[in-house]
Amino acid sequence: MASKFGMAGGIPERRVRPIWDAIDSRQFKNALKLSASLLSKYPNSPYALALKALILERMGKSDEALSVCLSAKELLYTNDSVLMDELTLSTLQIVFQRLDHCQCIFTFLFLFLIFGHLIILFALLVDLATSCYEYACGKFLNNLEIMMGLFNCYVREYSFVKQQQTAIKMYKIVGEERFLLWAVCSIQLQVLCGNGGEKLLLLAEGLLKKHIASHSLHEPEALIVYISVLEQQAKYGDALEVLSGKLGSLLVIEVDRLRIQGRLLARAGDYATAANIYQKVLESCPDDWECFQHYLDCLLEDGSYWCNEPLNDSVHPPKDVERNSSHLTDEVFISRLSNASAFAQKLQAEAGNDFIRCPYLANLEIERRKQLQGKGDDDKLIEVLMQYFFRFGHLACFASDIEGFLRVLPFGKKEEFLEKLIKSCDSLSAVPTKLLGQSISLFKIEELIGNMFKIPVVELENSAIRMAQMYCKNLPLSKDLDQQESMHGEELLSMACNVLVQLFWRTRQLGYLLEAIMILELGLTIRRHVWQYKILLVHLYSYLGAYSLSYEWYKSLEVKNILLESVSHHILPQMLVSPLWVDLNDVLKDYLKFMDDHLKESADLTSLAYRHRNYSKVIEFVQFKERLQHSNQYLMARLEAPILQLKLNANNIEEEECILESLKSRVHFPEFSSEIGGKSLTFNEDMQSRPWWTPIPDKNYLLEPFEGVSFCPRENLQQQRKGREANVRTAIEKRSLVPRMIYLSIQCASASLKENIEANGSMYDPKISSELRFLLERYAKILGFPFNDAIQVVVGVLSGQKSSEAFNSDTVDWLNFAVFLNAWNLGSHELGLSDEDGCRPGTWHIVNSLLERYIVEKVRSMGPLISSLGCDLPTLVQLVTEPLAWHGLIIQSCVRSALPSGKRKKKSGSVDQSNSPVSNAIRDSIQSLCSIVEEVTKWLRVQIKKSEDENVEIILSSFHRKEQTVGPGQVFQVLQALISSTSDTELGDRISQTLKSWSHVDVARKLVTGQRKVMSEFLQICDSKFKLLQSLKQQI
Repeated sequence: MASKFGMAGGIPERRVRPIWDAIDSRQFKNALKLSASLLSKYPNSPYALALKALILERMGKSDEALSVCLSAKELLYTNDSVLMDELTLSTLQIVFQRLDHCQCIFTFLFLFLIFGHLIILFALLVDLATSCYEYACGKFLNNLEIMMGLFNCYVREYSFVKQQQTAIKMYKIVGEERFLLWAVCSIQLQVLCGNGGEKLLLLAEGLLKKHIASHSLHEPEALIVYISVLEQQAKYGDALEVLSGKLGSLLVIEVDRLRIQGRLLARAGDYATAANIYQKVLESCPDDWECFQHYLDCLLEDGSYWCNEPLNDSVHPPKDVERNSSHLTDEVFISRLSNASAFAQKLQAEAGNDFIRCPYLANLEIERRKQLQGKGDDDKLIEVLMQYFFRFGHLACFASDIEGFLRVLPFGKKEEFLEKLIKSCDSLSAVPTKLLGQSISLFKIEELIGNMFKIPVVELENSAIRMAQMYCKNLPLSKDLDQQESMHGEELLSMACNVLVQLFWRTRQLGYLLEAIMILELGLTIRRHVWQYKILLVHLYSYLGAYSLSYEWYKSLEVKNILLESVSHHILPQMLVSPLWVDLNDVLKDYLKFMDDHLKESADLTSLAYRHRNYSKVIEFVQFKERLQHSNQYLMARLEAPILQLKLNANNIEEEECILESLKSRVHFPEFSSEIGGKSLTFNEDMQSRPWWTPIPDKNYLLEPFEGVSFCPRENLQQQRKGREANVRTAIEKRSLVPRMIYLSIQCASASLKENIEANGSMYDPKISSELRFLLERYAKILGFPFNDAIQVVVGVLSGQKSSEAFNSDTVDWLNFAVFLNAWNLGSHELGLSDEDGCRPGTWHIVNSLLERYIVEKVRSMGPLISSLGCDLPTLVQLVTEPLAWHGLIIQSCVRSALPSGKRKKKSGSVDQSNSPVSNAIRDSIQSLCSIVEEVTKWLRVQIKKSEDENVEIILSSFHRKEQTVGPGQVFQVLQALISSTSDTELGDRISQTLKSWSHVDVARKLVTGQRKVMSEFLQICDSKFKLLQSLKQQI
């Protein structure tokens, strides 16, 4: 029943308005008083209760708010005399939705980190709101307001079938076009994102045809939906007929109509007509580069693009496709390209300015198509490239514009093009800013063709020096710019940094790397907002083990909202292997909170799109939500967050068990594994922003030797990214096993002391051992071996029969396997491994020896962190905080089980186990771990106690050598000369003052402090583990 005029939820509006005013002004205490007064007069009003619940939720009293909501719901269900209107129901829905949002905040670190409990809670709360609407719809038939509320509930649940059914019911009641389109969109979503078959599209088409016959269509979006339904069924002719008929007039912007018409004609195979249509579009919009490519495709009858383009998928843009016009005769091919060239010349003549690039790119594309077809002329393409450089070479986008065209040239011709560019320097623009832009483009082209990786070290160093000199020379051009504006030539410092890092890679002289850090820090002193500098520093500081500085620069990027999904890859992988657990927790919390909130609130955007009749956005929002939900980074973060909690609590087995018990109730591995395997992962990271030396998160060229002049990272980039999905899927599957295996290992260890089990009267569940065996088999398979072969690898590495390189780069994973294998053997006794004396269980000895070998050897091989190349600290942190920590948990479990309570001991008379083989093995393990941790802490204390001034001097001496004319420090000297000759008149007050305030000594000291902070955090972790082991030694 609809609310009466002047009534709000059955209550006079004058009594309700003051409450809403108080809520809107955030005077919640006053609102609660007014609400109490209202409830005293209307104690049985669901709307009054809903208002109170809303106020309580806003005050942070979630439990009370939920209780009041449930009372209102009960009133609606049981009291037929109360008013049930859409206002009451929508208020309840708001509260239910916000309650879930609050619950996300307060229970985030506990519930969500255990794999989706918040999603379950969200579903339950949304279900309550839906059930209220469903009850109301059953009670008040054909009430449009309530039915619309129910439809919104189904939108929030992504129940596409129920959306369709509800929308059709509303359409039948009032016959409105919008409800029909709601139903059609729901059908499309079933086909695109659900399990609906394409036959459903016939239903959507039939509904639209019937409505058009009786009512026609009145909105442009309605026409677009109709065409998309036909296009999804490949009925391009029908769609063209609709577009060219009376309904086509709904699209008032002619160019939009022509673009749709051209696409439909191309899909239908009518390339000649489509080419004419695209030609008309280009005449109106001469800078539409995508349209020109479609025009050329149609001229050459090449349907590759439309065969590969996904329909109705705006969040998965089509990737680059290989063109193919081989079916045309040479004469026809050349003739049509000549027509295209003539048309491009016409567009150039009509454009008449230097801002429209498409007609000039068109000449490049025509030559590229000739090259792909084997009809090209390298010299002609170079000539056109030169023409493009003289016109647009000063633009920052020049290099990216021509990158695709350079690929079709052989390397020799690329070098010839570069030589011609260099020779043309004398004829470059006289305008300083244009000259600077063209000079930068020259450097970019040299990098683009891979020439930087081929020239000798001396020439490479000279390139970096020229870049620095050019930056300093052109700095006065930016003296009048605001600090928020991009400075002229600021790319030069990024490019110089890339060259210096390459010099480090080639020569392994640390001074080049430190010099790169210095110039970036100076650049950020001059202008604080250059995100490119910050990202480079994030990766450079990470490489040197100064994770705290990496995190500081990452935070300064102020990454928010969807950028958390596309930018977090710059910091998250490094933080996962660092000892900065508080910072890591913040990174994971912020990222997961955004993803969780967006996945819940994206339905609100979809509802908004429905209400505003923007139906193409409905599809886009749902597809975008699906893309985020299947993000590889999201899955990995969901796994790493609980593992972090396990690391944080590894010294307290009782707290650990609380977390593990909660984790145990989640989806078990087989179901979780199938969830991963059944859906393709999405990769939403912006990899283009990564430095050249780490093109993907699991690749860093600086950790490998320089591979010679024939090697160019850019050439291998696409291949690396293609192979990444399989690697990420494997890593996710492997990490998903860890929490469950820790839980089962603790259970097996506690059950291993049989005398104690009998004394306690507890029963050992054999399913625990069999499940752990199953997971170990899966873990071994992921490592590339059958279970028994993996055991032989572990034993072989320990005995020396196999090289330690058998573990490859998976040392941490192999030691985890050994730790869990030992725990499984404690419960199953299947392996029967023992030492030569036959007294001590062999798997204990295996784990102790492997941990000692890999951790102690790693410590002894590490030099001072300040001068380490390819720091081994991350691996050391992982070895201590994972396999050693999990082994410590198993020991804690054994020690606890070996010490029964006094009452049980007296009652059952349990046997003293202090001299049993297992007890001896536990003692030996505790002693072994104590020695290992002591070795690590000793090294850390030595590093931390080193004089700060001494470390600063080591850094400065690596590149600050005035007497040298080659080697590290040449670029730094150029910048030092700029600082020493700073003039307020020439550079302006702001730039000159910042240069005077900068100190390279302060930067060196900051690096030392950053590394020391990381080691101090690691030392705290090691100290806490040493104290734990000492207490266990006393207990046993």
